[in-house]
Amino acid sequence: MRSLAFAAMLLAAPAVAQTAPEAPRPIAASKIILVGDSTTAVIGGWGPSFCAYHVTSFAACVNLARGGRSSGSYRAEGSWDLALAEMRTPGYKNVWVLIQFGHNDQPGKPGRSTDLATEFPLNMARYVDEVRAAGAKPVLLTPLTRRMFKDGRLQNDLDPWAAAIRKVAAEKKVPLLDLNAESSAAVQAMGEAAADRFAQLRPGSAPVAPVPATATEVEVQPMAQPKLSFDRTHLGIEGANYFAAMVTRELAAVVPGMRPLLVR
Repeated sequence: MRSLAFAAMLLAAPAVAQTAPEAPRPIAASKIILVGDSTTAVIGGWGPSFCAYHVTSFAACVNLARGGRSSGSYRAEGSWDLALAEMRTPGYKNVWVLIQFGHNDQPGKPGRSTDLATEFPLNMARYVDEVRAAGAKPVLLTPLTRRMFKDGRLQNDLDPWAAAIRKVAAEKKVPLLDLNAESSAAVQAMGEAAADRFAQLRPGSAPVAPVPATATEVEVQPMAQPKLSFDRTHLGIEGANYFAAMVTRELAAVVPGMRPLLVR
């Protein structure tokens, strides 16, 4: 009798509605593209640390900076075409392009030097225009300082190129990350001995590979080998981490739309 009564209760109970599984929410991913020279690139720049430790998984971070390039040679060799292709890849909600040149635009670099009064600012302005035309968002960076001292004072030989970039940023109404001013102040405050720890090797160290002391590129045959040396331009791991954190702080202040994608 109890079994019959229980069965009757089950038959009388209202049917439980089957809830359809919730459809996954489409991701709103973004992309950050780095364009510049060796002080942004792998093996010598702040870019690897920035992409590895300061960007969330909701943003692809693509480092297209290349050692030895100027604002002119980067375009001439076709690297800028690759960057434009990255900007146009569909599926991203926002694409930011961080552009830093200056070191190899200075005089005395055959095939790379650009005229500071005319060619360099025109190159930087053209980059801004083409980023916007590709549907992306440009951010200009003044060049990371070198860490060379004389009589206890930092010799900021890149200040004229930084000034040119500031002017372009103002004229084009584009966000400016004044890395030159920020890094110069920090390096001056810490002094030469402390700043030397940011190099790839310690002072007096022999190069890891038989290459010129300022080289920072990689051998390509039969397998890539880093060319590490001591100099006061390029960065080792400690320097990369220090200046990547600086870039992140400044980006959060200058480009509020990037804050949710940045890790401090």
